Amino acid sequence: MSEAAAKPRPKSPWVVIPRPVIRPRLSLFCLPYAGGGANIFQSWPTQLPPDIEVAAIQLPGRGMRFREPVFRQIGPLCDALEAALEPFLSPAPFALFGHSMGATIAFELCRRLRRRRGPMPVHLIVSGRGAPQFVDEGPPIYKLPEAEFIRKISSQGGTPREVLDNAELMSLLLPILRADFEVVETWQHTPEPPLDVPITVLGGHQDELAPPHELAGWREHTTREFATHLFPGGHFFLHSAAVPVLTVVARTLTQAHPAG
Repeated sequence: MSEAAAKPRPKSPWVVIPRPVIRPRLSLFCLPYAGGGANIFQSWPTQLPPDIEVAAIQLPGRGMRFREPVFRQIGPLCDALEAALEPFLSPAPFALFGHSMGATIAFELCRRLRRRRGPMPVHLIVSGRGAPQFVDEGPPIYKLPEAEFIRKISSQGGTPREVLDNAELMSLLLPILRADFEVVETWQHTPEPPLDVPITVLGGHQDELAPPHELAGWREHTTREFATHLFPGGHFFLHSAAVPVLTVVARTLTQAHPAG
């Protein structure tokens, strides 16, 4: 089939494709951390093989969707995301990547696709997230008073100081952050059989939110190949160690679905 006869590309506010590929060998759907948007994956296509198409997920409440209401529960969020992604999941094989909150959403999305016998990813890459069976016993962050909430997110290192010090920007960001933390902190893991999908786990040596000993627990959630990779840095090693992270992602995807 000629390029001119190729199936028209679906469009959705949920999916941002920084560098479209006419016939991708594989599509990589990337889910952001709490407060993050599709822009955090903007540079990824330049560091991945040219026939892998990066499709960054833009959640409501950010970017061009800033006027849309945010989700506060993972169930309705995944219902809407699954419906939005359905036209994108074929014919090209696809993989899922998620960091922190995004890892939780990607994992839950995988299990929902399996339940309805939908197309399954060739690989699941979870980053900066301990295995689902590990329960955080601390008080919920999303319920903290504003000053404490800001101190907490500041200590995690993901929000630039110039944003934290800008009252106007923070007034826009805080509701999104609270909602995202609520999505994660109200999600309750329900045991199910392991996925028939290879899982690769990425973590930071100094990540106190997803310490290395909690990463190994992801092994229980796959019947297929499993690997872990640790990088220098804390919870946002995704940015501070971007080059080695993307080297591993590229190698993992190439092995998951080789060219030709």
